[in-house]
Amino acid sequence: MLLQELDAIFAQDGPIAAAVPGYYPRQAQLELARAINEAISDGSTLIAEAGTGTGKTWAYLVPAFLSGVKVLVSTGTRTLQDQLYRRDLPRLRKALALPVTTALLKGRGNYVCHYHLERLQGDDRALKSRAEIAQLRHISVFAQQSRSGDKAELAEVPEEADIWNRVVSTRDNCLGQDCPNVRDCFVLKARREAQEADIVVVNHALFMADLALREEGITDLLPEVQLVVFDEAHQLPDVATRFLGSSVSSHQLLDLARAVEAAGLAHAREAGNWTEQGQKIEHAARELRLSTAAIDRLPGKKATFETLPDAQVFDTALERLLEVLDECIQRLGIVAEKHPDLGAASKTCLDLRARLFRWSQPDRAGRNALAQSDAAEGVDEVSVRWVESSTHGMRLHSAPLSVARIFSRFRRPEQAWVMTSATLSINGDFGYFQRQLGLHDAQTSRWESPFDYASQGVLFVPSALPLPNQPQFNEKFVDMLVPLIKASPGGVLVLCTTLRAVDRIAELLEARFEEAGIDRLLFRQGDTSRRILLDRFRDARNGVLVGSASFWEGIDVPGDALTLVAIDKLPFAPPDDPVLEARLNESRRRGGNPFMEFQLPEAAITLKQGAGRLIRSEGDWGVLMVADSRMVDKPYGKLLWRGLPPFARTRDLAQVVKFFKQRGAAKAGN
Repeated sequence: MLLQELDAIFAQDGPIAAAVPGYYPRQAQLELARAINEAISDGSTLIAEAGTGTGKTWAYLVPAFLSGVKVLVSTGTRTLQDQLYRRDLPRLRKALALPVTTALLKGRGNYVCHYHLERLQGDDRALKSRAEIAQLRHISVFAQQSRSGDKAELAEVPEEADIWNRVVSTRDNCLGQDCPNVRDCFVLKARREAQEADIVVVNHALFMADLALREEGITDLLPEVQLVVFDEAHQLPDVATRFLGSSVSSHQLLDLARAVEAAGLAHAREAGNWTEQGQKIEHAARELRLSTAAIDRLPGKKATFETLPDAQVFDTALERLLEVLDECIQRLGIVAEKHPDLGAASKTCLDLRARLFRWSQPDRAGRNALAQSDAAEGVDEVSVRWVESSTHGMRLHSAPLSVARIFSRFRRPEQAWVMTSATLSINGDFGYFQRQLGLHDAQTSRWESPFDYASQGVLFVPSALPLPNQPQFNEKFVDMLVPLIKASPGGVLVLCTTLRAVDRIAELLEARFEEAGIDRLLFRQGDTSRRILLDRFRDARNGVLVGSASFWEGIDVPGDALTLVAIDKLPFAPPDDPVLEARLNESRRRGGNPFMEFQLPEAAITLKQGAGRLIRSEGDWGVLMVADSRMVDKPYGKLLWRGLPPFARTRDLAQVVKFFKQRGAAKAGN
């Protein structure tokens, strides 16, 4: 592709400007597009940080369109995935007048399964409420009329509704070619379209699921491509850790118990007492759950394999569960060919048994029954194992301490990889991101945001607040926050580092609003779904939203609907995260500095994400408040605030109130 062609496309009188209202040329966008074009030509890896407002979506889509190669675009969220597929790609295809074909591909849990839908329709006892009866009716009509079967297209049933779990398939219970509905299967249709399309849009979770399956020798999920673009690439290390690990939940075991009983009674009644077999699995699963009861009293309700309370009781319960599953596998093996439901139950039982046994190795004496097979397969990753308890059940997790080797070897020779996000470096240093994913030879480049942060925003770090670990910190934080809320003409986003802080700060704000007669809607994470909360917050224009982890990124509230972002404390990961704890211990073991190696870089990137919620366009303005004085008072604080956009800075509350008044007056004058 000629660089002049790129220049012409991004020019003021080019096809993008003609198709996109309000478009204007940005030098950083053009330079990013050129760098991506070069990576495609060389078949190399580019890590590109592009500040908010650079226009990185167009910067990677244009070279992808013009390249003539098959492209996979992976996004961090399904929301961005849908936006790319339904808005950005059609708009660019029209602007460039190119016959580029596109496809959207999600995990199978997003598509209605005809087989499981029919089973649910025939089981009156499976519906839990009148609401579910209505939802099932909507889904049934949708399955008949929809071309894609993608649940995101059915507005009448919320994506988080529990009924979806019963009308979609999993890898374990999918009947594959044995399914009577295989000709109409939405998942297979989506995969066929992906194989034929020029550009396929997926999300990181699906990409990592494909990577994990390839580790097992299964290669039929994603098509082969010459270019992979990872948007929101800062999420890749966490998603990779999650998907390259393994987990088994008490829910899965109880579902297995019900599936075994139902399939056995329906299709092999004469072959044994299937009710008793299901009850054995259920009883063993509940005994294992009871053996972890002491975890409920631990911070974060998590314990690693090595620190499990009542470890002997747990080990005995796990051994008993494995024995029960062995017995079930034997019985199902005799009748599995009789009906697809029996085959699916057998497959699930085998898979859960294998995952549980792998989780148990090595044992407490250090013996590893899998050592020989792992060595033969070249498996040498160090993993961390832990148990997590919740009000709804228990889950056994394992995760690799590092995903670098597995992730980096997944790239085929000559395949170009482009990773882009607004938060990949720490003060321009990409080392932490590269080490996490094993991308040591990648080209790295960085483009600043075109926004005038010094005049558009103020960074406020109060000097009068106690440290976050001091008593009354939340109360003092809210005392400092209330006058800013009064002065702020637009919406307020309060970002907390824990769910406990969300509840406490929301309670305190509610009380202060009542005392001071502040007439603002207060939204709290957990009151309803994230999407509904954000819609209500945007509509309110001057509401106050208090949220935790999931609200630190992926939120776009432009204009006066958001003029104050307040962060309670520096976002250091909690010490009860077993993966982080294991990584810190490993760093200490080899003489490293775990704080500088892991905790500080993670906090810097998360803080940068949170700060990025404030200024989303040239016309945005507002205040970023970080209530943690360590950002100024500690030597490492400089690394944190220097990594933020170059806002004007102050520690004086009066200066911040004055800024609000001046901007408010200027706005009114216009």
